[in-house]
Amino acid sequence: MEELSAKIDRLLSLPPYSQPPDEREFGLLELLKEELEYGCQRHVGYANYIRQWPVDFHSARRVSELPFLPVGILKANPPLSFVGPHEIKRTLTSSATTSQSPSRVALDAATSRRMTKGVVAIVRDHIGPSRRPYLVVDTSDFMRRADSLGARSAAIQGLQPFATQATYCLLSDEKGELTLDRQKLQEFAENHRDAEVLIYGFTFILWNHLVKPLMAENVCLNLPNVRILHSGGWKRLQDQAVEKAVFNDQLARLFGCSPHCIIDFYGMVESVGVIFPDCQEGNKHGPSFGDVIVRDPLTLEPVAAGEHGIVQVCSVLPTSFPGNLLLTEDLAQVIAYDGCACGRRGIGFRFAGRVPKAELRGCGNLETKRTATN
Repeated sequence: MEELSAKIDRLLSLPPYSQPPDEREFGLLELLKEELEYGCQRHVGYANYIRQWPVDFHSARRVSELPFLPVGILKANPPLSFVGPHEIKRTLTSSATTSQSPSRVALDAATSRRMTKGVVAIVRDHIGPSRRPYLVVDTSDFMRRADSLGARSAAIQGLQPFATQATYCLLSDEKGELTLDRQKLQEFAENHRDAEVLIYGFTFILWNHLVKPLMAENVCLNLPNVRILHSGGWKRLQDQAVEKAVFNDQLARLFGCSPHCIIDFYGMVESVGVIFPDCQEGNKHGPSFGDVIVRDPLTLEPVAAGEHGIVQVCSVLPTSFPGNLLLTEDLAQVIAYDGCACGRRGIGFRFAGRVPKAELRGCGNLETKRTATN
């Protein structure tokens, strides 16, 4: 395990978007094979699933040929894990906006550490390394439990390394309804008028609890040096017919900044530590320690540039649960397999919604039984 951890750390130490696609493919392929072998040794049900795959993963020549899991399998409770209960330091849960059953991800100390390092490496590439005042458009209630985090609290915490101090500008009543703390928001804006600041919120929370009430009053917070990151919640805005361009324009007007200061990123608790922010061209990219495969919904073969398909996320970061190769329920379009004008190497893609009314299945033979460890 120490040798495997050292190899993962070496990938984490690379600039996240500098590798040519073929070079990245080779490095990921060999490491993912080792992790598949490790998972089979640690979990009887997982080993059974991998053995039933049509192709022996040892002979795979591309990452796309490796066996993957449908993301829904991580809804198991207790969570599927490659480590013993005493080794689990924290459990992450998804927001479960499309299902009553959230995904559950068990993190040990090593995977938790890599999660933080992965997010920091990606965000640093997009906004720079400096620490700055951090405004969280949410309530601090989510951060009170150290052993369990939801999707929102995990995202909030993931940006803490870029913060000098954190300010939460929403309040929650006894029914869980959110309200804007206008005084705290105004104080933050006045105290950091000319400073570089960082702001984060879930997409639908930013829109419903910040943009809509303040833009109705023509408020401008005058924070031109802001960087606004947001994630999740687009599905909840569909009924309001809020397009991404409108969202960015309204948010930029509220803060008095350029729309280019607003970065939408996609992330899943199931793919721990790997997030996909928009580059300045509006595309998302995979880092050196992870990647994306877009598969044809019928054949599950990788699609050509310009085509749409189902997103598979790949990551070498987790070793405490089977989160390395996950077929999601999201759709995306491949813009190009390399050559984005932003300079980041590898696939450039854009999300295009959810798989309609789909619950991807196929892992009935995966049990929660874990192989005993010595």
